[in-house]
Amino acid sequence: MNMKDIFAWNATNELTEYVVYHRLAQMEKNPENRAALERLSEQEHGHYDFWKSLLPEADAKKIHPRHYTVWGISFLRIAFGVTFITKFLETHETGAVQKYQNLAASIPESHRERFAQIIEDEKSHERALIGQLKERRVSYMGFIVLGLADAIVEITGVHAGFLGVTGSTLIAGVAGVIVGFSAAISMGSASYLQAKQDTEKSALLSGFLTWVSYFCSVVLLALPYFLIHVMLPAFVVSTSVGILLVAGFTFYGAVVFDRKFWREFAETVGLMLATALATFLLGAVVGAAFHINPASF
Repeated sequence: MNMKDIFAWNATNELTEYVVYHRLAQMEKNPENRAALERLSEQEHGHYDFWKSLLPEADAKKIHPRHYTVWGISFLRIAFGVTFITKFLETHETGAVQKYQNLAASIPESHRERFAQIIEDEKSHERALIGQLKERRVSYMGFIVLGLADAIVEITGVHAGFLGVTGSTLIAGVAGVIVGFSAAISMGSASYLQAKQDTEKSALLSGFLTWVSYFCSVVLLALPYFLIHVMLPAFVVSTSVGILLVAGFTFYGAVVFDRKFWREFAETVGLMLATALATFLLGAVVGAAFHINPASF
């Protein structure tokens, strides 16, 4: 790729991000968030102007935003919130800084001062603006993750325990739903009582979100037992669903709260599998102690 193509590529990226932040600002109801997004949008437009100025006029006129990116991110913002989207976009900037620094020798002398400012914007200024965003859903994320994580560990353990006791996927599935429903109420009640100590959060909403996230996980984990009629394959599929759920909420939390994805993912999956192993062994011992034949029960 020659330098002209690189400049055009960077101009397209910056123009796309300008349009994205402008669209996010239009969608935002919180005035403080809207102001921060508008400043981000203006900054990206300035970066676009810089890269465009390095191109011949005929090539500069060919630069257009990637509309599929703009529409895709606008849709994801509805599903995941503005904090997740902006911080996810920021992860792209980390690589952009290194690429920009590698181009320093190719930037005309007359543009280098502005180029240095753009690198500084990418390194710190944008992070500062994104740090100003405040979103209500993020403050409740802990309750949702609590419900998901606890359900995945507990219900996977319940299903594993039944491997040594019964060969009926129906019994294992029903047991998981019943135990999960009761545990969801318990977890929701605990979250409600915990949130009552926090005047900035709705205790009722906190408890409800914990209950919903818990029970939705229970249903997803139990579903393979109603669709697959052999215990071991049903358990493998159910556990795989659990691992995917762990990956999903861990990735979301890693982006929003600037955490290490792989470490948290490995810890949660390790806890889930260790619990499954422990309950499987317990089920096998109980089955043997009471002379239960899983094939006939």
